[in-house]
Amino acid sequence: MHDLVVLVSGSGTLLQALIDDAQHPGSPYRVVAVGSDRAGITGLDRAQRAGIETFVVAPGEHPDRGAWDRALAAAITGHSPDLVVSAGFMRILGPAVLAAHRVINTHPALLPSFPGAHAVRDALNHGVRVTGTTCHWVDAGVDTGPIIAQRAVTVRPADTEDSLHERIKVEERQMLVEVVRSLTASSRP
Repeated sequence: MHDLVVLVSGSGTLLQALIDDAQHPGSPYRVVAVGSDRAGITGLDRAQRAGIETFVVAPGEHPDRGAWDRALAAAITGHSPDLVVSAGFMRILGPAVLAAHRVINTHPALLPSFPGAHAVRDALNHGVRVTGTTCHWVDAGVDTGPIIAQRAVTVRPADTEDSLHERIKVEERQMLVEVVRSLTASSRP
């Protein structure tokens, strides 16, 4: 059984997909903790309802980015995960976290196109006909790590940022579950 720590910043729909999948008999992983950069979010509520331990490491409670990164690394390490999943975590992970843990992330675009926080808006503004979602290993860059999997989503003529993002999220949740199952089934903890 592989232990996961999931990092969230918002509603936690990607987290919920992992929680639901981990409850199936024979799942090769379990979510042992959920961390966030802010308190009072739905993602933490989802974890607590599922009986999963939570933690918050707020950047404002640390003197600088390096101190926050070290505190986050320590909080994650305290749960001894085999894999860390950045699931809608809206912070760039620093060298302390990346040196200590294997981390994957999902992104709502077909990387390397449209990295950063506004991928869906950027894709619409650029006029692409196809966008999608990517799961990748996290490195020191912004959405630059090696790609693990991608799924395409067709852009419809009437799409808004919200409607397109909702369709991308459906694919993103399915892809993340498949990637985590594959990574945890194919390697020893």
